[in-house]
Amino acid sequence: MIFKACDIAKMLDGTVEGDGNVSVNTFSKIEEGGQGSLSFLANPKYNSFLYSTNASVVIVNNGLELEKEVRPTLIRVKNAYSSFAKLLEFYNQAKQEKKGVSSLASIAKSAKIGKDVYIGDFAFIGENTIVGDRTKIYPQAYLADDVRVGANTKIFSGVNIYSDCVIGNDCTFHSGVIIGSDGFGFAPQEGSNYQKIAQIGNVIIEDNVEVGSNTTIDRATMGSTIIRKGAKLDNLIQIAHNVEIGENTIVIAQTGISGSTTIGKNCIIAGQVGITGHLKIGDNVKIAAQSGVSTSVKDGSIIFGSPAFDAAKYRKAYVHFRNFQKIVARIDELEERVKGKG
Repeated sequence: MIFKACDIAKMLDGTVEGDGNVSVNTFSKIEEGGQGSLSFLANPKYNSFLYSTNASVVIVNNGLELEKEVRPTLIRVKNAYSSFAKLLEFYNQAKQEKKGVSSLASIAKSAKIGKDVYIGDFAFIGENTIVGDRTKIYPQAYLADDVRVGANTKIFSGVNIYSDCVIGNDCTFHSGVIIGSDGFGFAPQEGSNYQKIAQIGNVIIEDNVEVGSNTTIDRATMGSTIIRKGAKLDNLIQIAHNVEIGENTIVIAQTGISGSTTIGKNCIIAGQVGITGHLKIGDNVKIAAQSGVSTSVKDGSIIFGSPAFDAAKYRKAYVHFRNFQKIVARIDELEERVKGKG
């Protein structure tokens, strides 16, 4: 796709400084910019690259003061970072724009398919499943029976959505996501055997949720595992049965959340965090990477460590831990002195 600087400025409600007719057909970092590329400058650390870049167009903040003449055409906007992100999203949507239903897709006669939907080769749509308007289901995705998917949702190749699960509008599921697999429920029996407990619930995912590749969200034993609107889940996450994750909460890669734990809204859970079952994590909580959470957490807390506790106390305790050998040596020395005097 080729765009002129003046058209981009109009899209971003910005102003052109330089040749408004110059064209771009790709994006680049400002330090790697080439002819025909569009870049942006938001961080003052990169200001020097503005005077050496070969990018044809650079998006900058309105308040940027030039130290000397620049080669590229500038588009001045209120917020360069947000404007560039908006362009990337526009480009990504245009690139992924697909419509039509492949003759190689398997769609049950009882399924209901909305308007302007894309369904790729070898995708499977089960009995009584509903797919909303403008949703895209890429090749080899699997939607079982009685699934409901809202409008404007993207389901990439290799996604598996088990029966009875409910997906909202404007969601994105990347390759390898599994929604609605059985929760890990087994009852101990005599002779060290285990009896599987049927998992008859489902998963409900509300609007504007994004789930990264190879993340698994288990169905509830009874009731629902729930991901509230606006939540963002990274790659390689395990969400167990009957978990609830609140609105706009972010969960980073390799985190595991055990069954029946409730996590509040606007939380940030960093990578490789482990959370045990049946806990209540409050709103606006921040959990540092590699923390192990074994107790419930109050609203607004920042915790760290394994077992995790208040981050400020952890940092103070860690200073002493690093000096632990010196402290032990001093105690040993003091004990020897006391013995000598005795």
